[in-house]
Amino acid sequence: MSGDGFGFDVITMGRIGVDLYPLTTGVPLAEADTFGKFLGGSPANVAVAAARLGRRVALISRTGADPFGTYLRSELRGFGVDDRWVAEVADHPTPITFCEIFPPDRFPLYFYRLPKAPDLEIAAGELDLEAIRQARVFWMTGTGLSEEPSRAATLAALEARSKSGTTVFDLDWRPMLWREKPGPYYERALALATVAVGNAEECAVATGESEPYAAARALLAAGVELAVVKRGPEGVLAVHRDGAVAEVPPVPVQVVNGLGAGDAFGGALCHGLLAGWDLEGVVRYANAAGAIVASRLACASAMPFADEVEEVLGRAGGV
Repeated sequence: MSGDGFGFDVITMGRIGVDLYPLTTGVPLAEADTFGKFLGGSPANVAVAAARLGRRVALISRTGADPFGTYLRSELRGFGVDDRWVAEVADHPTPITFCEIFPPDRFPLYFYRLPKAPDLEIAAGELDLEAIRQARVFWMTGTGLSEEPSRAATLAALEARSKSGTTVFDLDWRPMLWREKPGPYYERALALATVAVGNAEECAVATGESEPYAAARALLAAGVELAVVKRGPEGVLAVHRDGAVAEVPPVPVQVVNGLGAGDAFGGALCHGLLAGWDLEGVVRYANAAGAIVASRLACASAMPFADEVEEVLGRAGGV
């Protein structure tokens, strides 16, 4: 890859795949007989979420050389995400993820990423490091650190950033995708990132702390400037190194599928940080975007536009 001087607002890197969700909620997979096909994978969804909010966005990932890979690249382009760095890997099929949907809070995931997911085949030598360096926001995930060569590529991208702009580490802990202890790799990534985002379990994996304030302090001590701790039904805590603290309650919605909410939150977080809003405004906006997607079945296609987020914020009393 070589840089072309095209500056992106957001570049995300990592997982992409096809989500197959039962079209009837409350039905186990063993009994489901109709499914919807959607673009999936957290970094891909975050890219879509940011693009929906008007940002210039690209994804670095890999698919299989198969019809599902063709579908995913077409979906990315349709959502306004630049797919120039989403290449095919001949040896591995495009991943499939099934989900069971039991609202309001049980959404088991079944990953089919064997023998190896193509998105773990990203190599450091294939990266356009200049484009990564120039992006206003770079977003990477814990899963990208789970296996080589993706691990080395992800760390090379972080090192190229050298804490320039906003570099987000989505802690993204998926234990079924790891074969070794994640601690050392999370530690290295936190030292190179400026923002960390995760729930209590993910914070515990990264820092050993799960209590929100303790986890935020531990993330700041590990090297980031902003720690965002997602607390589920208790809302979100964000703590900045400069002393700013935002503790925002959840936006009440009728939950249909909670799986895409965190990705909508992530894309909206990027948007708010790029806009230069104050910390509480950024988190409230991201919270509202997440709530919208939790009230919908799909992930990528459910990502809200700015007017939808603003409408929810208006009903909730504003930013």
